[in-house]
Amino acid sequence: QVELMESGGGLVQPGGSLRLSCAALGNGLSMYVMGWYRQALGKERELVARITSGGSSDLADSVKGRFTISRDNGKSTVYLQMNSLKPEDTAVYYCNAYHLISRVDYWGQGTQVTVSS
Repeated sequence: QVELMESGGGLVQPGGSLRLSCAALGNGLSMYVMGWYRQALGKERELVARITSGGSSDLADSVKGRFTISRDNGKSTVYLQMNSLKPEDTAVYYCNAYHLISRVDYWGQGTQVTVSS
């Protein structure tokens, strides 16, 4: 089992940047794919980015070239660097940990990101 604690959300103007952090508490973290999802008001939750313990990552087409996901295995923390933010990036962002063997998902509590002038 893993517990996820997110931080870093907030209000930012269009074109601005934010960095989200997700600290994971638990054992065997190398067996988890870590990721970020988001859910805008009235919409379904969608994958933003994910990364393996080995550093392989993929990002949603809508954020490629603007967002970067990274992972510090020593600190058990995954980051989402968000640049050139747009109003359509406004959503609650959730940290996710997916266990490769059990196929169980764990979720953080979510952090609000609002992009507005």
